[in-house]
Amino acid sequence: MTARRISKEVLTLLYIIFFFLLYIAMEDYASTVQSDLNVYSIRANDAFDEEEYNIFIDLTESTLYLFKGGQLVKKYPIAQGKPATPSPIGVWEIVSKARNWGSGFGSRWMGLNVPWGKYGIHGTNRPGSIGYRASAGCFRMRNNDVEELYSMVPYRTKVVVYGGPFGNLGSQLIKLSPGDRNSHVLEVQKRLKKKGYYQGSLDGIYGEGMKSALIKFKRDHNLPINHYVDWATYKALDIIAFE
Repeated sequence: MTARRISKEVLTLLYIIFFFLLYIAMEDYASTVQSDLNVYSIRANDAFDEEEYNIFIDLTESTLYLFKGGQLVKKYPIAQGKPATPSPIGVWEIVSKARNWGSGFGSRWMGLNVPWGKYGIHGTNRPGSIGYRASAGCFRMRNNDVEELYSMVPYRTKVVVYGGPFGNLGSQLIKLSPGDRNSHVLEVQKRLKKKGYYQGSLDGIYGEGMKSALIKFKRDHNLPINHYVDWATYKALDIIAFE
C-alpha cells in the first residue's frame, strides 16, 4: 500500500469521524439543548454544506484540522489544556473574533460558545508549548498559523473537539463535586435531564439544581447519598468507561 493511499484513507477516516460526531451532537442538542444555549439554529443536515468551513480538533493528536465541505484544507499543531484545566470537549461555534486580544493570547483570538467558561482558539507568546497539554483549557496555535486560520473562518464556524473513545468525557472519568465546571458535568446533566431528574440549564456547571437532581436520582437507585458523581453514579447513569 502506497504512502499516498494511506494518507487518503486517513483523511477519509477523519472526515467520517468529524461528521459523525457533528451529526450526533447536533441531533442530540437539537432536542435537549436548544432552549438552554440558544446556539444551534441550524439543522443537522445543514452541516454538510460543501462551501462551509468546519474545524475538527483531535486532542489525542494535539492537532487542529480545517475542512471546507469534505475537503481537508489545512492542519495545524496546537497546545491543549493541562490535566487540571482540560479543554472543553464537544461541539461548539466561534462566536467572537479579535486581533491582539490580550497579553499572552498572541495575535488573534477566536472565542467559543462554551457555557461554563471563556475558551477559544488563539495565538501564543510561548510557541514551545505547542504540541503539549500546557494551557488553561484554550487551544494555542503559533501566531502565523492562527493568523492564517483567522483570515479564513467566519463567525458561527462549527468546532468539534474530540477527546477520544469516551466521547464528551474525553480520555477518562473523573469524580465530580459541587462547583465543578467541565464537559463531564455537562454530560451528567444531559443524562439526568433525559431521565427526568434535572430541569435546569445544560451549562456544564455543577450548581444547586444539579445537586438536588443528583440526590433524588441516588435515592431512587439505592446509591450512597452524597453530592459526588463517582464511578457508581456514572454506571447508574449509563456512562460506562472503556477498559
